[in-house]
Amino acid sequence: MKSLEVLMHEHRVIEHGLAVLENIADRIEKGESVPTDKVTALLDFFQVFADQCHHGKEEGMLFPELEAKGIPKEGGPIGVMLIEHEEGRELRRRMIEAASNLADEANRQQFVTAAREYINMLRQHIWKEDNVLFKMAEQVLTETEDEQLTERFERHEREQIGEGVHERYHHLIHELEAEFLSHREQ
Repeated sequence: MKSLEVLMHEHRVIEHGLAVLENIADRIEKGESVPTDKVTALLDFFQVFADQCHHGKEEGMLFPELEAKGIPKEGGPIGVMLIEHEEGRELRRRMIEAASNLADEANRQQFVTAAREYINMLRQHIWKEDNVLFKMAEQVLTETEDEQLTERFERHEREQIGEGVHERYHHLIHELEAEFLSHREQ
C-alpha cells in the first residue's frame, strides 16, 4: 500500500536521524565538543520532519481512518502510538532546553539522558508501527482509501510543511551522517 510505504520510508529517514543523535549523545557524554548548530539542526529535523510532517500524517489522517475501520484508539494500538508521540515531544523539548547551553555539565547530562530515552522509545515505536499497526492497516484499507490517503499525505506536505521541505531534511540527514557517522570507530 502506497500510503504505508510513504510512512515506512519516512521511518527509515528518522532512523538515520536517530543514528546521528546517538553519535552526538556519545560524543557529549565523553565530554567532546559538538557544534551547537548541528545539534539544533538535528532537533529541528525531529520537530518538523518526524513530528509535524510524519506524525501529522499519522495523527491527522491514518489513525482516524483506521479508527473508523474498527481499530480501537482507547486501549488499542492507536492509543499507544498517540501516547508515544507525546512522550517523544516531551523528550525532544528536554533536549532542546538542554542544548541551549551544552557547556553546562547539568545540561550535557540532561541532553544525553533525554536523547537516549528518545532514541530507545522511537526505535521501539517505529518497530511497532511497521510490524503491528501497519500490518493491521493493510488488512482494513481498500485500494481507493490507500490512494486517497496518499493524496492527502502529499497535500499535507505541500500545504502544511511546504514545498521542498521534505527533501531539504533528507539532505540535512545525509550531511549529518557524513559528518558524524563516517568517522565512527569500527
